Amino acid sequence: MNEAPRFTLNRSAMQLICKQPYLDWVNSLDPTQSGSWTLEQLNEDNDTFMIPQFVDPRDSIKWVEERWYVFFDNMLFNWDADEAVWPEGKTLKMFHEWFDVQIHSLVWDMANEPLAVEDWSSEGGVDEDEPNGMLH
Repeated sequence: MNEAPRFTLNRSAMQLICKQPYLDWVNSLDPTQSGSWTLEQLNEDNDTFMIPQFVDPRDSIKWVEERWYVFFDNMLFNWDADEAVWPEGKTLKMFHEWFDVQIHSLVWDMANEPLAVEDWSSEGGVDEDEPNGMLH
């Protein structure tokens, strides 16, 4: 069996690298655990977003910046679903103060199984018996 990379996906990968203001906000959520998280811990297993693939990496950054609020809200929701505790007045500038954007332009598929897609926008998720949950 050949284990060398063979297949690439027509996507780039994007990660947000947490910075000090995000860490401060996370640690403020539970004052009894003040300072219990570190940047290293927050960045240990970041969400990875597959985004459209662009020839010029600057276009990837531009695409993310046009949707910064979606990514910002996702990162906040990861820690607390209560929007009342989210920071007010979020802006693109604040987004860049809280996160570094890291783009990986080539995504290799090293698995042998088909890609499975789970739709988190529906209440029940993907029905495992439905073929729509799989990509071939």
